Amino acid sequence: MQSSSKEVFSRYVHIAALGALAVSAWLYATLSCAQTPATPAVPGVLPTSAASATPAQSEWVYVGTQQAQIHALRLDTSTGALTTIGPVAEGLKATWVAVHPERPIVYSVDDDNVKEGSITAFAVDRATGALTRIDQTASAGNGTTNLSFDAPSMTLLAANYASGSVSSVAVNADGSVGPRVSTIAETGSGPNKRQASAHAHSVVVDPSGRYALVPDFGADRVFIYDFDRATHTLTSRAAPGQDDPRAFVAPPGTGPRHLVFGASGQYVYLLTELSAEVIVLRWDAAHARLTPVQTLPVSTPAFNGVKSAAEIALSRDGRFVYVEDRAENAIVVLSVDPASGTLSPVQRIGSGGDRPWGFAIDPSGQWLLVANQRSGSVNVFRIDPASGVLTDTGAVAQVPTAVAITFVR
Repeated sequence: MQSSSKEVFSRYVHIAALGALAVSAWLYATLSCAQTPATPAVPGVLPTSAASATPAQSEWVYVGTQQAQIHALRLDTSTGALTTIGPVAEGLKATWVAVHPERPIVYSVDDDNVKEGSITAFAVDRATGALTRIDQTASAGNGTTNLSFDAPSMTLLAANYASGSVSSVAVNADGSVGPRVSTIAETGSGPNKRQASAHAHSVVVDPSGRYALVPDFGADRVFIYDFDRATHTLTSRAAPGQDDPRAFVAPPGTGPRHLVFGASGQYVYLLTELSAEVIVLRWDAAHARLTPVQTLPVSTPAFNGVKSAAEIALSRDGRFVYVEDRAENAIVVLSVDPASGTLSPVQRIGSGGDRPWGFAIDPSGQWLLVANQRSGSVNVFRIDPASGVLTDTGAVAQVPTAVAITFVR
């Protein structure tokens, strides 16, 4: 690590050490008062034949699982009710699903830690929800665990967890997957036994479209790569065998997992899996630099088990951040100060099931759906647009080993 990075990290640790206990206690006290019980006002699962919502009132929900299946549900956006359709694709360990921004096409990873992973494109039948395979391309890495779609460049960006690499794949005009364009292998490790090597966990393009940020679980880094939208190409500025000079160095053993940009594009909200924290970072696009601003715990102070945070998302209006506490089966709601980018606690609510692995906010911004992996359920929460507060509607669909969710209108 260069001396400038050490100075930043030292200041960061000092600030975190002074405030950690106070923030944790404040967060717990505030959120404990905001617990929201489930209400049975909205019906649960409708019969498979009861697709009563009109097209304007419904969205297809595609759920990735760890059992080599993609399941389809239908969400009535006027009530939050779910219709269970069932498995619509098989043969892939689809631990992440993404959607084309304009076409009815779903993309799935094949998260295989042993063999090379892949990205598969499926056409959606809007009448029935059925998926038809279009084509498939190799991801150039093992354990492909995450996909993001950069719409301006028509590029899919894949994080290969097991091999510790990221790849870019061009998307054709018809939505089919084109050739893999670039792959970058990452290096690094951390003190946790799960951090023996680099493990890229997700990829996000910054608002300028010039950079791709990669939280690496194993290396305790957020790597920053140049991204050329014209050629779909990722490029590292690190010399062979050397660390990325622009990478944000997270505290050892935190395990960076996912991140989102705030609405202004000036702040990044980084979720760490192992320490279960949200680190607020200021983004300097002119110099491709991340600077720590604030750290908030996701776990409650009394929790003494193995921490695990899983997912983070920004509300459609950019005013709230939602975080998944996998270890304690909870969703945490945080409000955003638009001037400083800092976060304040709003609510802590049960996930509706066991081992929440992923969640997603629907395109209307009214509903948050949680994939509870261990209980095999997808649970529906209503979002209050004024306060950001979640209400468990009681609507639930049974989907074995549900881990990821995306929507098609």
